[in-house]
Amino acid sequence: MAKPPLSMEPTGWFQVAWCAEIPVGAVHTMKYFGREMVAWRTASGQVAVFDAYCEHLGAHLGYGGRVDGENLVCPFHGWEWNREGRNVCIPYENHPNKGRRIRSYPVAERNEAVWIWYDTAGRAPYFEVPDIFTAFGDDRTAADYYPPVPAATLFRPGLELHPQYVMENGVDFAHFKFVHKTPFVPEFTRHDFSGPVSYVDFTIAFDENVREDQVGSGVESINAGLGCSITKSWGMVDNRTMPAVTPVDDRTCDVRFTVWIGRKPGDDSPEIGRYGKTMAGFVIEQFDADIEIWSHQRYSDPPALSRKEFDGFTALRKWAAQFYPDGARAEQPTERSPR
Repeated sequence: MAKPPLSMEPTGWFQVAWCAEIPVGAVHTMKYFGREMVAWRTASGQVAVFDAYCEHLGAHLGYGGRVDGENLVCPFHGWEWNREGRNVCIPYENHPNKGRRIRSYPVAERNEAVWIWYDTAGRAPYFEVPDIFTAFGDDRTAADYYPPVPAATLFRPGLELHPQYVMENGVDFAHFKFVHKTPFVPEFTRHDFSGPVSYVDFTIAFDENVREDQVGSGVESINAGLGCSITKSWGMVDNRTMPAVTPVDDRTCDVRFTVWIGRKPGDDSPEIGRYGKTMAGFVIEQFDADIEIWSHQRYSDPPALSRKEFDGFTALRKWAAQFYPDGARAEQPTERSPR
């Protein structure tokens, strides 16, 4: 596939792991945005993400590096670095090197996932990762759902696609029948692209002639930039999902998908069981069908849109432009309060 015309370095929050993958004391190697990185968890439970190389002589901290208390120790000469990437100890000197710093990234742990904030201009985060239980304004909590990690997740590394493909899927009503083989007739009830966090809702009927008062299901989506999306489904199998697409280099992305399935009445088991895995499997299967399309897709600009498609796709692409280095606003936008 040719290099996509869209920048693979958009601003925003991007998932780099599930929380359970980085236990206390772990040093986790990874590559995102064309950079070698390490994620590590301190003795007090805090996660940090660095560029991978020690600023002393360039040793890779993911190969032999270790966590000592609140610091990451280089395997080469024992230099210690704190969560901000600052050198705090040189074991054979009286003072640390205050002039060098490893690039560290703002980190958030939310929705069972580890997120980093990436911005080519070095700006601080100006919107947050939405909480999958509080952001929709209902009274459901994590206790009402089976724990999703690892049994109700999907991970597809190194796919030739772009985060924006996934976001555009959220306004694409026509693909339901052809990709997902469903009789669903989505009717969009909300397109709100006025801030860096956008909102897209739709209802689902099983027949084009159904009356509005007979519609009994739908999906609400919250999109925080191009890397983070959460959905709430109602009227169907009670589930919430979190697709996350993170650029690896200038051609490929890692795709993660996490599914929360609502508990059956009276089931308070600590692990997800057969019912939860089966329901999550159905949801993941539908998402995987989209991935098959995205991973072989060419970005079409301008697209040949039909009349009914025009408003949704045009609004989303205009919204997405703010996150690219050549399309960012001169001033930091402010997040609109949800709902």
